[in-house]
Amino acid sequence: MPELPEVETVRRGLEPVMQGARFERVETRRHDLRWPLPGDFAARLEGQTVSGLGRRAKYLTVDLASGEVLLMHLGMSGSFRVSHEGYERRPGKYHHEQPQHLTHDHVVFHMSNGAHIAFNDPRRFGCMKLIPRGRLAEEPLLRALGPEPLGNTFDAAMLARACRAKKTSLKAALLDQRVVAGLGNIYVCEALYRARLSPKRRASTVASRAGAPNPRAVALVQAIRDVLNDAIRAGGSSLRDHRRTDGELGLFQHQFAVYDREGERCPRRRCHGTIRRIVQAGRSTFFCPVCQR
Repeated sequence: MPELPEVETVRRGLEPVMQGARFERVETRRHDLRWPLPGDFAARLEGQTVSGLGRRAKYLTVDLASGEVLLMHLGMSGSFRVSHEGYERRPGKYHHEQPQHLTHDHVVFHMSNGAHIAFNDPRRFGCMKLIPRGRLAEEPLLRALGPEPLGNTFDAAMLARACRAKKTSLKAALLDQRVVAGLGNIYVCEALYRARLSPKRRASTVASRAGAPNPRAVALVQAIRDVLNDAIRAGGSSLRDHRRTDGELGLFQHQFAVYDREGERCPRRRCHGTIRRIVQAGRSTFFCPVCQR
């Protein structure tokens, strides 16, 4: 499933063709994705101008002149494909054709600037909802989300408070969207490696008994920020379904230190450990048992 860097990459790809443009026509080629689309979905979008594109955790938000917000989630296999009238894209060095099966192009936005934006989702775990801007904070999909890891409010003190009383593993705590929003399995593994912390460590060990942050919390927050920013600059990670809106692959998978590298030597200088894979709560965890403590 796409994580924060992949969703942010998609947002940045959609922004130039959506912001300031108007929905001229909206095709809904089926009545549902993960959940049913609103019955008047196309009518509420057509004629509306996009005033801004944002992201909350793994959700895309499209602000409309009507005061509503189009909330979208990529699900497990969703992707957006952008094309323009009279424009044929030449494949680039890392270009891979995106799925062209029209049966999987479930929603198509025809914009006033000539852009066509197709949402392709073979597994149909994605979703689209229209929500009044004033009620966005009450939206069930968003209201329990924790802080944005790249936001100003996320720091070592906040992480320590959230983990202070947790008896779960540090890996499980970071995957809890109520603790920090947008992180998934890949970037938690990579962040823990950069912070030199074991995924098996109890979450509460990043805080003092009083809930104050210790050096582990400081290192972990910095590692989370660094790995997310590095991944965004690389266009995310393309393992299965993720493609940028222009069809290019994300490239961060070539920078993985531990994820999916079981049996390989630890890349950290002067460490002679071997990357291990264990299963935590049904998810694969990759780490170096020597330098991650």
